[in-house]
Amino acid sequence: MRSLQDIKFSILELVPIRDDKSVQFSLHHALELAQHAEKLGYERLWLAEHHNMDGIASSATAVLLGYLLANTSTLKVGSGGIMLPNHAPLVVAEQFGTLQTLYPNRIELGLGRAPGTDQMTMRALRRGRQETEDQFPQDVLEILSYFKEAQPNQRIVATPGQNTNVPVWLLGSSLFSAQLAARLGLPYSFASHFAPRMLGQAIQLYRDNFQPSEYLDKPYVSMGIPTVVALTDEEANYLATSAYQRVLGLLRGQSLKLKAPVERMDDLWSVAEKMSVDNFYAMAQIGSIETVKAGLEKILAQYNVDEFIFTCDIYDTDKRLENFEHLIHLKNQ
Repeated sequence: MRSLQDIKFSILELVPIRDDKSVQFSLHHALELAQHAEKLGYERLWLAEHHNMDGIASSATAVLLGYLLANTSTLKVGSGGIMLPNHAPLVVAEQFGTLQTLYPNRIELGLGRAPGTDQMTMRALRRGRQETEDQFPQDVLEILSYFKEAQPNQRIVATPGQNTNVPVWLLGSSLFSAQLAARLGLPYSFASHFAPRMLGQAIQLYRDNFQPSEYLDKPYVSMGIPTVVALTDEEANYLATSAYQRVLGLLRGQSLKLKAPVERMDDLWSVAEKMSVDNFYAMAQIGSIETVKAGLEKILAQYNVDEFIFTCDIYDTDKRLENFEHLIHLKNQ
């Protein structure tokens, strides 16, 4: 049985926008977090692509990755993920090939098959393109081909991109991407930070069907975990009310800007809404260092993943940085 010391700890940054701060503040804080993660020894920091969401500032994912790469030196950064239905595969390959050329061995490309937004915004992103999620496997294969050495008489060459060997991951919250990642021999990251329902089934499907490849010789799985870690359970539960309000806004179609914590959530949500938030955060680890360590050990014993990738929606930016300090501390205890 593996321990927390045996697995990798990483960060998924959604670049949350506070209700009292500017977008610029959030973008600068994302860099502050990346630099903090580098000093603490996190394995990687990924950015997630979302669009038309007033509380998330990572829409131009590749651009923001360049900002983080230019101002860090060793941390692996990447996309968790690029929502492939929104993009032409060649453009993605050129963008990430450029980043790999400028910052060798530090960029990673995680790919998702959902649009990461609403239907109207999806149409605005695609501008008449008819790609669907069903085309996802072909698009993944096309991107992989752009990162390999060019073939004789290859008519379209990604420049930069060709022969850069950018590491590619598949992401998902259902069984589709798990099966595709297994067939292609790619690492797989499950989005249990917001959709944990099919986690166990997807991981088992991936492992059972994994085919060794030029990329991996055995399965590699990471899973998303929301966290709010503080010095006491009471403080963590108080800080977590910002995260609960954010999900409540998502359920109601309201603002996703991060709000200050409150003493009582019962005044804000109905019983049904509380159940929905609890389901959303079924994998969340909220509490003191000791409480969260015990929770993570329980998850690891159940799913035996290779890596945890943590999210955190804490309003106070200093407390947010401390959250990731606490996580590294409990890993090394």
